[in-house]
Amino acid sequence: MSSLLACLCGFTLDLLLGDPLWLYHPVRLIGAWIAFLEKCMRKIAGADAKKLLVAGGVLWALVILVSTGVPWLLLILAGRLHPGIRFVLECFWCYQILAARALFDESRRVYLELKKGDLPAARKAVARIVGRDTERLEEAGVVRAAVETVAENTSDGITAPLLFMMIGGAPLAFLYKAVNTMDSMLGYKEEKYLYLGRVPAKMDDLFNYIPARLSALFMLAAAWILRMDAKQAWKIYRRDRRKHASPNAAQTEAVCAGALDVQLAGDAWYFGKRYQKETIGDAMREVEAKDILRAGWLMYGTAILSLIVFGGVRWMIFR
Repeated sequence: MSSLLACLCGFTLDLLLGDPLWLYHPVRLIGAWIAFLEKCMRKIAGADAKKLLVAGGVLWALVILVSTGVPWLLLILAGRLHPGIRFVLECFWCYQILAARALFDESRRVYLELKKGDLPAARKAVARIVGRDTERLEEAGVVRAAVETVAENTSDGITAPLLFMMIGGAPLAFLYKAVNTMDSMLGYKEEKYLYLGRVPAKMDDLFNYIPARLSALFMLAAAWILRMDAKQAWKIYRRDRRKHASPNAAQTEAVCAGALDVQLAGDAWYFGKRYQKETIGDAMREVEAKDILRAGWLMYGTAILSLIVFGGVRWMIFR
């Protein structure tokens, strides 16, 4: 029951406080560990494809071991000092793991720059939350990029870690964040990461398979509650949910595109190279800056529904 309360407290703190810049985030430590191991594995494996594949698997296992084991041990030690210390520590970690407020604030920054008419500043703002090249984007492209990342990260940054958190507390949520961070750092299809990043990318697909689909269902419900176009969201979800190289990314993007009556995705630039991508949704109207805020409210609605359902199931099982 204490872990459930810690999840609830963490969720509330995230909505209220977000991620202050002055507060060191534990995911940065995970990222530093990944970067260190990448250098070590490249020295050992060299340019050999088979060795790099094996090295990627070893790297993945070591990152998971440390990212899950360290918080688990620290919570045990904190509990031996006093149960209250363990509870406060787990609340704090649950708060740091979730990213609803940060996602809303970062995307809203893009919206505010567009409203001021400062396209270069909007490009810089959206570059903080997307992996694609943003220098060539026009206003519509900036809006689509922001909306897409809010939709996709509704699962990666909120629903998925919340699910793992409800199952196994902060340590299991850190496991998920480690999986997701490895994919963000290594899971590219360019030559440098083609073999070393293969295992991290595939494991991220596996770990997100169920959360992405649950997120899409919660987002459909949120669209109906918020009086968005839930009928169109259901239509686009059924039609376009597989229109992505990842088996998971288009799940929530399709719902969001339908709920907002806009078309998302399409070709994008990464590392100076243009990649052809299918579009998601129907262009029933042109995208506008306010769609970024609409996507944010849809994300919040999805997050709250996820908390209610996951929390209710955990309470019924462990009461």
